[in-house]
Order: sequence, then C-alpha cells, then structure tokens
Amino acid sequence: MSDYLPLTDDDRDAMLARIGVSSIEDLLAPIPGEVRLDRPLDLPGGMGEQDVLDHLARLAARNTSADDEVTFLGGGMYDHYVPALVEAIILRSEFLTPYTPYQPEISQGGLQVMFEYQTAICELTGLDVSNASLYEGPSAVTAAAYMAFLANRRPEYVVSRGLHPHAREALLTVAHGWGGRVVEVPLRDGATDPDDLAAHVGPQTGAVIVQQPNFLGAVEDLAPLAEAARAQGALAICSCDPIALSVLEPPGRLGFDIAVGEGQPLGNRLDFGGPSFGFLAATAAHMRRIPGRIAGETRDADGRRGFVLTLQTREQHIRREKATSNICTAQALNALAGLVHLAWLGRQGFAELGELLVRRTDYARRTLAALPGVDVLHDQPVVREFALTLDAPVDEVVARCQAEGVNPGLALGGLLPEHGDGLLVALTERRSRSDIDRLADVLGRAVEAARAGRPAAAAAGAAR
Repeated sequence: MSDYLPLTDDDRDAMLARIGVSSIEDLLAPIPGEVRLDRPLDLPGGMGEQDVLDHLARLAARNTSADDEVTFLGGGMYDHYVPALVEAIILRSEFLTPYTPYQPEISQGGLQVMFEYQTAICELTGLDVSNASLYEGPSAVTAAAYMAFLANRRPEYVVSRGLHPHAREALLTVAHGWGGRVVEVPLRDGATDPDDLAAHVGPQTGAVIVQQPNFLGAVEDLAPLAEAARAQGALAICSCDPIALSVLEPPGRLGFDIAVGEGQPLGNRLDFGGPSFGFLAATAAHMRRIPGRIAGETRDADGRRGFVLTLQTREQHIRREKATSNICTAQALNALAGLVHLAWLGRQGFAELGELLVRRTDYARRTLAALPGVDVLHDQPVVREFALTLDAPVDEVVARCQAEGVNPGLALGGLLPEHGDGLLVALTERRSRSDIDRLADVLGRAVEAARAGRPAAAAAGAAR
C-alpha cells in the first residue's frame, strides 16, 4: 500500500500512537486469525504511468463498442443517436460538478432542471407527479413495488413474464426484505393474457406489474391489465420504454397508478451498460410514498419565481420509519441528458422518431422473417423491437454475424430459457434501411451455414 498512499512511516506511527497501539499487527489483533490473510497479496509488481496507460489501452481494445459494428442489440439498452447538444450542456460545470441541492438559494439551476425533468416525465407517462430520477430501470420497478406495499400492506406481486428478466430478479431480491412474494403469469403468443392475469390476482395481491412493450417487443393491451388489478384493490404498475411512448397511449391514461422505466434511450449512450437513469411517476394519491426527491415551483418573499425541494423521503431527512428510500443523488446528470434530448426533439420530433421506428421495425421484421430458417416468435404489434425464432443454434448464428461486423440482436435463451431458439432484434434511428438489408444478408448466410454445420471459418471464407 505504501506505493499508493502518500503516508510516511512517521505519519503511520503517529496515527497508531494516537489510537493507542504500537503496530498494524496490534491494530488488527481483534480480527479472528481464521479470517485473516497470513501472506502478502498476490499482486504483480508496479508499473510506471506510461506503462499503465498502455496496458489499459490494450485491455480497452478487447471491447467491441456499438461504433465498431452495426448493432441490433436491445432488451432495455439501445444505440440511439445522442445529439451533440446533450454533451455541450451536461458538461457545463454548473451541472457536472454540483453534488446535492440542499441549499435552494445556491442551487436554483439544478432545482429547475429537476422540475423541468419531472414535468417531461409526467407528460410522457400521463401521470400526476414524478420524482427527480432513480438509478436505473430495474431498481425503479422495485421502488414502485415498495410503494404498493406501503399503500396496501399486501405482500404479493403478480408479474407478467413479459417484464424484463433483470427487473424480475431485482424484485425477487429486494421484496424479500419486506416479505414480498412474486407470482409470475406466462405469456400467450408473446403477450400477457388479461383473463389469465386476472385469475392470478387475489385479495393478497399488492400490485400487478407489466411492461410496455414487453421484453419480447410486443405491445400489450394495457387497459384490461390495469382493470384486473383494480378489481381486487391492487395497484397497477407499468414499466415502459420512453421512446415507445412517443406513439403509444401513456399508462396513466389507461388506469395505471405508477409508471417506471429505463431512461437510457433518452440522451444516454450505451457506455458498455451504464450509467443511465430510472424514471418513476405516479398518481397524486401516492405522492408521499415516492422515493427520492421532488422539486417544486414557488415564489419568494419578493414574488419572484423560484424552485425548492418540495419532498424528500430519504431516511437521512425524515424519521427512518417514515422513509421510503435511502437513495442519494440518483442519476441527476443522466436525467438532465434525457431532458435535453427530449427538448431537442420537441413534441413533433419525438412523435416523428416513434413513427420512423415503427416503419423501420415493420420492414425489418418482414424482411428477416422471409429468410429460410427464420420466423417471427409472435404476431403481436411491435414498435421498435421484435423477437424471431431461428432454426439453428442462436449463439453460433450470432457469433457468425459478429465476425462480419454485424450484431444481429440478443440471444434470448440466457434470459428466457423457454426461448432458447429466440433472437431479439431492436431498431433505432441509427439503423438505416441499408443496415437492415445488410443484416438480412449476413443473418441469412449465418443461419444457412449453421444449419448445414459448416465451420465458421469456412462460412466466413465463402462470404468473402
């Protein structure tokens, strides 16, 4: 450690003396010997700064980014175009460096950003109130589930199989803390059947949780799903893709109490999986159970417009037994990126983006499903993502496509074992019609070669 800490032997001796021990060994004596490492750490020798940078560069070169291939990956994270304006604003020191707006008199800009962000999320979701962001999509689902538990003290959650697998896993883990249990409803032809879901909802159900569009890309019929929850006094929670809300009816207008989602598609690059931000909005009845912060608009003593933190449900600020969250700064800078992106698009541009994705997705779905050995996994309407089944080992097909600079999508088997032959294909505005045609060419040859059992090297040679 002495190579990395700017402490001298005299510094260490002074600290030990102040504590009242004579050595590091005496300091560690209370730790049982069976849990202590009795040898030095097995670490390589140190390197100079230039050598470290060269080593890190070599490690980074082993990654493949979305800029290195034509990617159709999705499943919650998408390769959208991020306008230069986003970075120009979020890199301003006023936004990049502040920590937490405890003092409104010196944090008006940050508070106004929160207020404007909340307004945008409310408009997207059709609900009354939004917080100032959460960490990411799956933890937003767990936050909504806890809100439901606080509202009705019912421990059961009826969850569609169409909810993102990561969100389901997070819910299973976090709900254990308050005795929650999860009842899963299978999909029928790629979508949640309202009658099947209603049959699983009972007097112990605290909330029904669905996703729009669901993990297989299918657009759900939300209204009857919300009605199934209301019929038993449960809350209705919808996890939604914010980009898809440009062309779909918002969940708040279809009877849902809470809407959450992954904010990465708005103004945030993939960045190898993070960071991004989560969003959460709810009806006014649940405002005081919302985790995190809510910024509000007010007037000062001189009548000037100003912004304040209207509500904070953190255990650091209120009585612990009343707190609904220990969230800290959340992802305020990432949420600002999402707000700037939405403002850059504007109402018309946002709708046009959604319409563009619907058209390109329809073209891609029809084109790929026409390939030998490829079929659609379901016939439900889709917005920007769809699932295929392949008559060939999916992982092998994906590897063959990647060898030609095209990532065809997400192999579903690792997340949904019942769809081991499934491939989830996602579109963004960065994928042109010519990109789709290239995918069809590469995917078609990859499926053909995998079905024929040709070695990957031979298939690549035939392609050249």
